[in-house]
Amino acid sequence: MCNNHHHSNIKLDKNGNCNTDEHKNWNRRSFLQALGLVGGGSMMLANTPLSVSKPSPLSMALSQAETDKILILVRLQGGNDGFNTIIPVYDYDIYANARPLIRIPPSEFISLNDDFAMPKPMNKLEGVWGDGKMKVVHGVGYENSSLSHFKGSDIYANTNLVEDDRTGFMGRYFSEIYPDYFFNPPASPPSIQIGSIGNLVFKGTESDYSFAVSDPRRLLQIIENETFYNLDDIDENCTYGDKLRFLREATNTTFNYAEVISAAYERSTDFGGYLDDSLGRQFSIISRLIKGGLGTKVYLVTLGGFDTHNNQIQRHQQLLTSFSEAISNFYADLTAAGWDDRVLSMTMSEFGRRFRENGSLGTDHGTAAPTMFFGTGLNGSGFVGEHPDLNDLTRGGNVTNTTDFRRVYATVMKDWLCVDEAMVGRALLDTNGGPFESLDLGFNCSGTNPGIPTDGESLAHIPTYSDSQTYINIVSPQTTHIEVTLYNVVGQKVATLANEMLMEGVNMVVNVKESANTRLSTGPYVYQIQTNNGNFSKSIVIS
Repeated sequence: MCNNHHHSNIKLDKNGNCNTDEHKNWNRRSFLQALGLVGGGSMMLANTPLSVSKPSPLSMALSQAETDKILILVRLQGGNDGFNTIIPVYDYDIYANARPLIRIPPSEFISLNDDFAMPKPMNKLEGVWGDGKMKVVHGVGYENSSLSHFKGSDIYANTNLVEDDRTGFMGRYFSEIYPDYFFNPPASPPSIQIGSIGNLVFKGTESDYSFAVSDPRRLLQIIENETFYNLDDIDENCTYGDKLRFLREATNTTFNYAEVISAAYERSTDFGGYLDDSLGRQFSIISRLIKGGLGTKVYLVTLGGFDTHNNQIQRHQQLLTSFSEAISNFYADLTAAGWDDRVLSMTMSEFGRRFRENGSLGTDHGTAAPTMFFGTGLNGSGFVGEHPDLNDLTRGGNVTNTTDFRRVYATVMKDWLCVDEAMVGRALLDTNGGPFESLDLGFNCSGTNPGIPTDGESLAHIPTYSDSQTYINIVSPQTTHIEVTLYNVVGQKVATLANEMLMEGVNMVVNVKESANTRLSTGPYVYQIQTNNGNFSKSIVIS
């Protein structure tokens, strides 16, 4: 019998068997839709919508990384005006002439050094700067910048400057090192988004299986009643039995996430001092989840309203007040709990604003803008890169970027999250034949390389790709029997790739296609390595 538990929409024919003909054209997304796992939404935590994405392209991978560092992406939605955020004091006359009505006067400066200042609404960041916990990267952008909110947001997420792409750069990285989710789902949600529904930066080709609960009473009901899908009575002979198992396992993991999120939140306490506004509530929740030991490594928060075409002075100042209050209190909170050196925050926005003001006391869509970083891990405050030349504007009145935004991403991935440099290049669609050079943000990765999973000194394994072939490179510090098994993405065994003795220190190279001795379709797979010392697994791609 084919299980029709809950609302899976798997039907039986008149003999009680799986009706495979009716569903032979269904793909995985069809099944996700049938179970209600497609689409965004939110659960409520502290009266704030919280979206749990599982598995998240970036953070599922990072949950397996050998680092305790955490990244907070602070999205300034709408296009932040960088010139009124980090004021170019060194060229103030040019700045003031371009913005006679919306310029920040010297009396409103918070001086950062002789060349740059912040406006007074950001006064709460003066102490953060003085404590050595803030850096600013100048002129972040890309050539031929899109001035569209949607296109600009997509490009900053997918890093594809050539064509439309519905995957994010971190999603591509995630797809390459896909953990063994079907065998061993992570204990905590890899990524959490608060204050917005999803973001392209986290999307992989197939790994967008979001489950959301809008009513906290429903969340509590799931936890108390243990409303999980049954995995024991699935007809494995049914054409879609394997897909049904996959969906139920994914859903069960999400139910578990509801419990661990609530538990982490309750294990910690409020620090206090946060403004009772959207961003303040978002950071307050993140702090409690971090202090509660949730284990999630990537968070995304959003502050909207930066599309300041008119009446910018008051609107922008209110936004900057909210932003600086939240950041300042967040790091005071983390410092008190001993977490400040492990949490890095960075801003992102779809574009900057035009250098010259418009006729409505505002600014129109522009190009490059500064990216701000916060955290003790920066090892001192300062400026990075070259500020755009205010005397060299395009025909549209925009400055030229001086720092490729992909270089900013690459630095964070390599030097903070400890991602292998070659993987970073592939994730960022680097077609220049060389890696993006790191910026000097004050930190370097000193941990083990998460691109080469290890269990102490028991094994090292990493996939490589060359000439349409996929290889698995395995090295053991001691002689051991080794068996390498290949599985498809729904957990079915496809082939045994190796079953032999591996000598100490010898680099064993497995050609996956050749060793499988069966036709392999293109796409993602998972390999599992069994040795005398334990099991290891990782995702690979067959091209």
